[in-house]
Amino acid sequence: MIDINESVMQFLLAFVVVGPLIGAAAALLPAPPGLKGKSPEQAVLRHGMTVTGAVLIAAIVLALGFDHDQPSKMQASTDISWIPALDVRIHLGIDGISLPLLVLTALLTFLCALYSYFKMPAGPSPKAFVALLLVLESGTLATFAVLDLLLFFLAFEMVLIPMYFLIARWGGEQRTQAAWKFILYTLLGSVVMLLGLLLIGLRAGTFDIVALTTDNHPELTTSVQVIAALSIGVGLAVKTPMWPLHSWLPDAHTAAPTVGSVLLAGVLLKMGTYGFVRILLPITPDGMRTFAPYLAAFAVVGIIYGSLACLALAKQGAKGDLKRLIAYSSVGHMGFVLLGIATMTPTGVNGALFANISHGLITGLLFFLVGALKDRTGTTDLDTLAQQTGAALYGRAPRFGGLLAFAAVASLGLPGLAGFWGEMLALFGAFRPAEDLSRPAFLTFMTIAAFGTLLTAAYLLIVVRRVCMGAAPKDGPPLADVQTYEFAAWTPLVALTVLAGLWPAALLGLSDPAVQQLLAGGNR
Repeated sequence: MIDINESVMQFLLAFVVVGPLIGAAAALLPAPPGLKGKSPEQAVLRHGMTVTGAVLIAAIVLALGFDHDQPSKMQASTDISWIPALDVRIHLGIDGISLPLLVLTALLTFLCALYSYFKMPAGPSPKAFVALLLVLESGTLATFAVLDLLLFFLAFEMVLIPMYFLIARWGGEQRTQAAWKFILYTLLGSVVMLLGLLLIGLRAGTFDIVALTTDNHPELTTSVQVIAALSIGVGLAVKTPMWPLHSWLPDAHTAAPTVGSVLLAGVLLKMGTYGFVRILLPITPDGMRTFAPYLAAFAVVGIIYGSLACLALAKQGAKGDLKRLIAYSSVGHMGFVLLGIATMTPTGVNGALFANISHGLITGLLFFLVGALKDRTGTTDLDTLAQQTGAALYGRAPRFGGLLAFAAVASLGLPGLAGFWGEMLALFGAFRPAEDLSRPAFLTFMTIAAFGTLLTAAYLLIVVRRVCMGAAPKDGPPLADVQTYEFAAWTPLVALTVLAGLWPAALLGLSDPAVQQLLAGGNR
């Protein structure tokens, strides 16, 4: 930790949120100021890399200046009245819950900009691509930084349009249908969520999340909390995505360009689970207690469903698409996050937050690798990869094959890597849920979820065996190993996956005090 003046911290947080928007506007100018390249396309891609790099540096300095002795305290806070009649405020701040997500978003967006500089997805003008990428980053970062319900909703919605166009204009086959499915599902869920947010704000007389969390609001009766929790929960569950509201996700991932899939899995899915922790747990605790068993039931069904779908896709002769398989795996992994939240215990919620970060690192790496594999072979079909072009990656491209195997074993939750701790803590939380929840029911959920970890290991090991092992075809085309720009984009994700697995206290030390205070406020 370094000593940084509070006003500087406030400026850094404001820059992290607003900087990408300014960069997006600059990207649309005839020539991005101060940046030159061999062509206008190269100049604008360099501009995107520069802006996202500046935001990442600001986020890292913000993390270094964060008071790690008081992670439950809102820091770098800015609080300005915006709509006095409704007590809507421009309120920004970070604590131990939001800071890791903020840094993860800045990191993944920069790595996507770096990757795109060398491997721009096929599609229209790079100007629009860079502008949309920066707007997407701004909306995601704002979601994790704002402390007002209406601002949260605006930031939550801000990411939909850029992601829609990234899929529809730079995606692969069936991109238009996938983009429409994505936007319709998420918009309908958001309309329902807005009703719940308005109900809370109007009944309590404030939309300020900190005030709603820490102050006593008798106007928020149990019945109001139940209605609000159901309404908001549905909107958040669509974005998470929770089974059975997940069906937009596989199509969106399969059609999206590589960087779109990385950001969709790495950060956009986390917006839904973050909303559960930041809003529903502390503000509507009675409503959450009512729906917690149902949330846990849907979560474990999602774990089993996602794993079985992946097993079906991984089976030989099933015409499985590797990108679609990883998308279905996200349904299962996010099921563990929802299970941890549903326990309403510090152990479970900390596990959910840890799993959020680990999933962003590992699945982001997997989508990078699968995108690069498609660029090399022209396909993500498992049968084609295994039988014709991509078999025996270990022998034909050893570093690439090793990275794919590493990401797979990290995703299945190998001890010592980041994927292990979040799922384990979520299971521990289900072993002993909050006092008002049925322990026999949650023990059942824990048992089913634990079985899901075995299914996860099964399908990922099948993928590694089919793609990475075996005899390489003698007449197969050459397969390039990891390139320098790929090494630069992927190494941070590998390093952080190992670091978080070996030193989980780095994240848990931030989140635990904040979670303890959050749950204590919710039980006031």
